Order: sequence, then C-alpha cells, then structure tokens
Amino acid sequence: MKNFITILTFSSMLFFLACDDDTETLTVTETVTVTDTVTEIETDTVTVTEGVEVLISGNIIADAIWSADSVYILGGRIAVISGVTLTIEAGTIIKGQYGTGANATALVVARGATLNAQGTSTSPIIFTAVADEIQPGEILSPNMPSDAGGLWGGVIILGNAPASLGDDASESNIEGIPTSDINGLYGGTDAADNSGTISYISIRHGGSNIGEGNEINGLTLGGVGSATSIEGVEVVANADDGIEWFGGTVNVSKVLIWNSNDDGLDTDQDWQGTCSDYVIVTPQGGSAFELDGPEGTAKVNGVDGFHTFSNGVVYVGADADHVVDWDGATNAALVDLYIYGWGEYAGTAIESFGGDGAGVSSGWETTLNEGDALATVLGADAAAITSEVAAGARTKGPAKSVFDTWTWAGLSGALTTIGL
Repeated sequence: MKNFITILTFSSMLFFLACDDDTETLTVTETVTVTDTVTEIETDTVTVTEGVEVLISGNIIADAIWSADSVYILGGRIAVISGVTLTIEAGTIIKGQYGTGANATALVVARGATLNAQGTSTSPIIFTAVADEIQPGEILSPNMPSDAGGLWGGVIILGNAPASLGDDASESNIEGIPTSDINGLYGGTDAADNSGTISYISIRHGGSNIGEGNEINGLTLGGVGSATSIEGVEVVANADDGIEWFGGTVNVSKVLIWNSNDDGLDTDQDWQGTCSDYVIVTPQGGSAFELDGPEGTAKVNGVDGFHTFSNGVVYVGADADHVVDWDGATNAALVDLYIYGWGEYAGTAIESFGGDGAGVSSGWETTLNEGDALATVLGADAAAITSEVAAGARTKGPAKSVFDTWTWAGLSGALTTIGL
C-alpha cells in the first residue's frame, strides 16, 4: 500500500522531517491532510512506513531538506525563493506532475536562492515524471522508454551574474515560465554569484510547452555565477534542449545528453564559462550544439570573452539537424571533440563557424562512414581542424566509465550499444 501525504503550504508553516531506520516522523505546526493508509495518527505527528510520497504544492519559503527515503511530487511550478536554501540528499527522487502552459511543472531556483543537490556517482538525485514508477534505491526506470519527453517541465536555476541582453537590459525573464512570475527573473552584476552545489543529477522526460516555441529545457541556467558548482548532469528525453545557458559565468562538467528532441547543448547571451567532459547522444531532429553570442552591446565580465566546450563526444545518429549550429555573433570554442555515428549523409553537418569569437576551435576527430570525405560531411572550415580516426581509436572526450555508475544511459548499456 502506497502512503501519500499532502502538505498545504502557508507562509507561517514550519515542518521538520526526521528519519529513523524505515520510519519517518513529520512534525507539523499547522494543517496536514492525510490520504490513503497511515500507521498511526497523533496530535501533531504523522508516522508512516517507508516509501512515503510528499506532495509539494507551494513555493519553498524556508530552508528545507528533502530526504532520500521519500519521493517528492512537484504539484506545479515550485520556486525556491530568494534567501532560502533547498538541500536534496543523495538518492532522492523528485517527480513532476503533468502540466502544460501556465500549469507546467518545474523546480525554479530563484535569484538569491540556493540549491544544494549533491548526489554521488553511485547514488544520483533523479528528477522525473509522475508516470515513472521508479522508487528510492533505483536508478533505471522500471517502465519508461528512454525517448518519452514533454511529461513535465524541468529544473531552472537563476542567478545574479551578468547576461548580454537585448536593449542592454540588466535583467530578463527566463524562457519556459510565465513572465508574470517574479521568481523567473535572472541577471545582475555579480559574476561570482553562488546558486549552490549540484552534483550527479539525472533529469528525465521533461520539456513541457508553456506556449508556442517556449518549452522548458532539461536544465536551464540563467545568469548563474562562477561560484556555483555543477558536476555530473544527465538529461534524458527532454522535449526541448538538454542544457541551455543564458549569460552567466558558471562552469559545468561531466554532462550526458541522451535523446533530446531539440538541441543537446544551447548557449545564449554571452555565457562565459566552460563545459567539459561531456557526451551528446542522438539529438532527435535538433543539433548537438546551438551556439549563440551576445544580444546586447554589454559583455559579461565587461570583456570580449567566450565560452568553451572541451573534451567532448557527439554521437550524431540519423536524425540530427547539425552537429554545430552557429550564428554570426557566436563567441565559442569547441576544443578536443570527437564526432562519430553519422547517419546517412544528407547535408553539411557544421552550419558554419559563425563569429567563433575570441575562442578558437581545435583538435577535432571523427570516424566517417566508408566513402565519405571530411570536407563533404563537415564542411571545409571544420575539416581543416579535424583528423579522421578509426572506430575505437579516439583520443578526445571522456571515458565511458565516467557515466557508467550513475546515469540511466550508462547503466542500461545504451553507451555500449553505440560504441562509446
């Protein structure tokens, strides 16, 4: 029997969750509605057996800890408001309810808020949809296909770091949530802003659409500063991009994007940071990278900097639009990149080098289909920085073992199947 607790959130509510072996005690000072079966009910304490589901139906307005022996259900667009810290323990599972438009479900970490979500390489934190029957202690889904997207929103982290915005605005509303939500603002003047520590998280089946061309990315980073630590992010089957940066200076490492429906990694508004040790697997119709530059005259950090992707792997597959889609103002560098798994050749895979900014792309490798030529597949400019290597002989990109113990793609054997 599954136990379910609904918590009605008020500005004056304070609750404490204490764990003792397989029993949880929830102490509440105001209103709790309990449905289904509970073991015991006392005056202000509810004791339940393991596997409790906790419905989060209001913004996080006081410091909170989400523990690994509960499953947390996001009942809407939930914001961690400024000044508040949300701590999520390793192994915790968070599930988003289905919703579109203004009702799209997401976890939003507002400017000035802190998310400490520190999974481990054997016990990741998993964000998924309520349709997923996964339970604490599991990493592989028992029922979901690896390409089902758009079932909830995603994770949005916003900060006070600069972004190069149109009309040289100092702040903006992040895409994917209604502009009426003040918790959706990002941007500022603090390049070293700190939004918390995020490690070993897996974000699955997201990308709800709130309007035409306005979907939610798996992980959205808006104006996130360099003091924020992000290491170990898997995004599976997102209906929009895997990760998208909007300005900011944050660095990200150990990234795996699997089956995104649009672009794998997307950059905007003069993000000046690094993404290292990453793998992009088979975009479903989008590009592995969509890399854009500044939108205003102001520059992040006040200089003509750039963002860098280093030590990466792209498995192209049959349905990718481009490997790299640049624009004329792109200020990016792709360094030490291995590209393989080409589908049937249908056009130039590198749109162009765009501006390429102050960064210089270099050190590419590829394994081609028999009969293909570098300049034909990649384009002349990209071919000039690319060497052809035999299958299994790459020297660029992270080892598969980086992702074997904590990602769905690694544990399911999908990376072995594509010969990573």
